[in-house]
Amino acid sequence: MSFPFRLGFESPGYLVWLLVLPLLWLWGWQHLRVLGPVRRWMALGFRTLVWMIVVAALAGVQLVWVSDRMTVMYVLDQSESIPLEKRNAMLDYVIEAVRKHRNEARNDRAGMIVFGRDATIEIPPYDDDVPPMRRLESLLQRTDATNLEAALNLAQASMPEDTSRRIVIVTDGNENVGRARTMAARVTAAGIGIDIVPIVTEASQEVLVEKIDLPANIRKGQPFEARIVVDRQGTPRQAAPADPATTDDAGANSKPVRGRLRVKQQVGGEESLLLEQTVELEPGKNVFPLKHTIDQPAAYTYEAEFIADDEADDVLTQNNSATGYTYVRGKGRVLLIHSVDELGDYQLMIDSLRDADIEVTPMAADRLFGSIAELQPYDAVILAGVPRVSGDSTQTITSFTDEQIEMLVRNTQQLGAGLLMIGGPDSLGAGGWTGTEIEKAMPVDFKIKNTKVQAVGALALIMHASEMAQGNYWQKEIAKAAIRQLGGADYSGVLHWTMQGDQWLWGGSKGMLEVGPNRKAMMAAVGKMTPGDMPEFDPAMRMAVAGLARVNASIKHCIIISDGDPSDPSNAVINAFKDNNITISTVAVASHGLTESKRLSQIASRTGGKYYAVKSGRALPGIFQREARRVARPLIYEPPGGASPEIIYPHPVVDGIDTVLPPITGFVMTQTKTSPLAQVVLRSPLPDSPENATVLATWNYGLGRTAVLSTDAGQRWAKQWASWPGYEKLHSQLVRWLMRPTGDTGQFSLATKVDDGFVDVIVTALGEDDRYLNFLEVAGSVLDPSLTPVPLRMEQTAPGRYAGRFPIDRAGTYFVNVLPGMGNAPLSAGVTVPYSEEFRYRETNQSLLAQLASLRPEGGQPGVVTSPLGSEVDEAVLENDPFRGGLPLARRIRDAWPWFVLLALTLFFVDILIRRVAIRFGFIKRWTDALIGRGEIAPAQVQRLDQLRQQKQATRESLAGRAASTRFDPTSVPTSTQGDVLDDALENARDSNATSGAKPGTKNTEPTGKGTTGDQPSYTERLLEAKRRAKK
Repeated sequence: MSFPFRLGFESPGYLVWLLVLPLLWLWGWQHLRVLGPVRRWMALGFRTLVWMIVVAALAGVQLVWVSDRMTVMYVLDQSESIPLEKRNAMLDYVIEAVRKHRNEARNDRAGMIVFGRDATIEIPPYDDDVPPMRRLESLLQRTDATNLEAALNLAQASMPEDTSRRIVIVTDGNENVGRARTMAARVTAAGIGIDIVPIVTEASQEVLVEKIDLPANIRKGQPFEARIVVDRQGTPRQAAPADPATTDDAGANSKPVRGRLRVKQQVGGEESLLLEQTVELEPGKNVFPLKHTIDQPAAYTYEAEFIADDEADDVLTQNNSATGYTYVRGKGRVLLIHSVDELGDYQLMIDSLRDADIEVTPMAADRLFGSIAELQPYDAVILAGVPRVSGDSTQTITSFTDEQIEMLVRNTQQLGAGLLMIGGPDSLGAGGWTGTEIEKAMPVDFKIKNTKVQAVGALALIMHASEMAQGNYWQKEIAKAAIRQLGGADYSGVLHWTMQGDQWLWGGSKGMLEVGPNRKAMMAAVGKMTPGDMPEFDPAMRMAVAGLARVNASIKHCIIISDGDPSDPSNAVINAFKDNNITISTVAVASHGLTESKRLSQIASRTGGKYYAVKSGRALPGIFQREARRVARPLIYEPPGGASPEIIYPHPVVDGIDTVLPPITGFVMTQTKTSPLAQVVLRSPLPDSPENATVLATWNYGLGRTAVLSTDAGQRWAKQWASWPGYEKLHSQLVRWLMRPTGDTGQFSLATKVDDGFVDVIVTALGEDDRYLNFLEVAGSVLDPSLTPVPLRMEQTAPGRYAGRFPIDRAGTYFVNVLPGMGNAPLSAGVTVPYSEEFRYRETNQSLLAQLASLRPEGGQPGVVTSPLGSEVDEAVLENDPFRGGLPLARRIRDAWPWFVLLALTLFFVDILIRRVAIRFGFIKRWTDALIGRGEIAPAQVQRLDQLRQQKQATRESLAGRAASTRFDPTSVPTSTQGDVLDDALENARDSNATSGAKPGTKNTEPTGKGTTGDQPSYTERLLEAKRRAKK
């Protein structure tokens, strides 16, 4: 009989203790002789077992299961350097290879992993064939790189350890992220084999635009020369027939590649063409100069692109363009972003700044910047009373996107620019900026936490299912957008139609809940909402007006989104809204005609709201953000008679300004941040809560500075400031304090270099006497193309030389900002990575593939490199059997020493039992006799027993009379003992008759008393026995 496992030992050295067994046998044989032969052999046997089991437990005994099952994990390279048809052929290869070679009787397993820059499991290992598939289901986030290390690591982690394991890699071997060799060594050390299926890159021509080289220091009005480097690689195409005039000694066609070279310049969102000409490329690097002059300080982006006349001369198009970035610094410049048609409200401020030699560039909210590069010419950005969402109709609504908000914040935090927000009826918290990254960057919060301030609004949303594409998705998005705009003390409720009729999404019958403690729960409930097709407006609007009327809010507003199908609301409901000062705004989404649109328009006009008609869901979030601002109107504070702000902190912004400023008639209330870094410079005496009466606050944010002026620039609330002599000084000092330092950077130079996936940043610092500046506190920051901060640590490496390095993992422009010590102007540069290394022309890395396959797994044979996989699967590539042997058998180990210890304790108890207890087996005979009927008493025996009982009774009576007439004698036996003697005699007589077959009436001449045989006890012993019994 064979067992499915065998025994193994973790520390076999302890088995040497088995040599003690002969000594154990010798000692036991001598000391156990009193037990008799049978018990002695049994005791020695059990003692031997106990010792062997204890030694096995000390050696770490284990149960080892051995299996010849095989798990094969196919790892498919899906990076963009491999043609699409070959990537599709990989899937067909896996399906055919598994179907052909998997051993079903052995329950072999197969799985699949796909990888690019990252790796993911397409099919986990399981014991069946790979089902037919036309495409991969996994969605890789990025395929612009080849990361073999990540793929091997994931393959090892996903394979079960109770089988033999092999990885089959299908790739061209051109890794550009990670270290495959190091990871493969770890994989093979774990006993995992590696086979390679190569993807061979066909010999072809390739053209790469490597870079556009710009001078490090470009000054205004100074001509410079840019250089465009274009590299022609690969094997030239063969002519048919070959032209001797254009063929070299090797017979290869060296005809130049013709195409167009185009160079464009981008600045301030505008693009201009600098060069477009036909060029011819020779094999190797081709350099084309471009002379140019920059007349205005700004951030400039140059793009060079090559377009081949013949597509066969250039296989990959992703590497046909490169970009370069440069920044020409001038005097201090400020970008002022204003609402459409409201630039005149800030003309006084613009003129004052220009008089202070600060250049101001206005930008309307409907023509916002598109990249962070467009913000680099400006040392500060001013949001002049602009809301996050502006516009009065669907066609004119514009908004700051989340990406643009992040650009503003990163421009300050990472690149050192200033950021100023100026108040107004549509600014700060009243302008929908609550909850954004801008709020985090400001020295004040836009939400009011003081319950004494009646800045409470209430918003009800009525959601009706629409027939617009992704209607439910957009309804959830707009509901979330509206809730985000509300403050913590505001109220909100959502009505939707279900099969049970109109219902509140939360709050039970009341519907309206405070947003602050319930915001997360509200967001979660909206995410699960499924609005139905509402048959009529009236019931939902009745519930909305009742819910809004119950809450104590200053501003109450309702928004209805519908296609207009429900029937008209009653006049009583409309009048209820008007009587409670509740406005309604309606949004017509994919309405079916003029009647439905008119119905929604009338609801809005009769209650003082606005009507919107949209056809695309993308316009909805902006509309709802704008409408949600209605409930933020209580944040606007306009005290009767005005209030005169006072200087409460001696800040450079207010140097030379009187302590008490002219009165203002209003401002937007905010909440002072609890951070000690936030500095409140101006405060109004009203309202009574000082934390909500801030007029001007500042602080440092990252490498830059931010400030909030909660009143306006002088057109509405600060009209008396317009004629105040300190107006120009206050605003110019505020803006100049915010601006990043400007000045001559001639003593400092910044250089960058791209090297093997990293960018080296080098700063050289010289003093006025051209001596090296040492021990400076140089700080650096980097923003990658997605505006994510990248760590940059600058250290001094030589006299006057400071260096740092940061990684690059995607194409685009990296913005580098370095501050070379306090008080010095920052150094800025842009590092452009035109395309990933994946798109550089490289042939199949046969060397790497051969090295990976040659690695010998622990206890097995090295892998193989199969025939190349082409656009179709052929028999040659399927000949290799990845499910073959040549690998160490899989072992599954489980510690057994705890069970051995328990067994040793049990056997040790049996050993003690054998040595200490003599077991008589006579009971077995009696049980056997009882079972077969030999133990029954005959009638004659019963008669004999009756006679003995009579004799016993007569003897007792005789002895009792004799004892009563005799004095106490220690030698006498008590009556009870005498009775026991008679009982024993009676029992002996019965046993004797039962075993000898004596006939009734036969006399027994043998003595029946115990005292008639053996040695008699002494007098003292009998006296002590009598005394002991008397005490009982």
